[in-house]
Amino acid sequence: MSVLSLIDDCALLAGASGVLFTAGVATVAAASILARSPARRRDARETLKILLMKRHT
Repeated sequence: MSVLSLIDDCALLAGASGVLFTAGVATVAAASILARSPARRRDARETLKILLMKRHT
């Protein structure tokens, strides 16, 4: 396996991970708006806070 092939595979994996994370955040955001009960909307908003938390370095 060449180095270029490995770099290509890593780039593909990173791109797929980004797409999956974005889809997950969009799903939780939709749940925070569209859920019927206030408790579920509140839980979805708390989950969004965790997913989108900024890290202080």
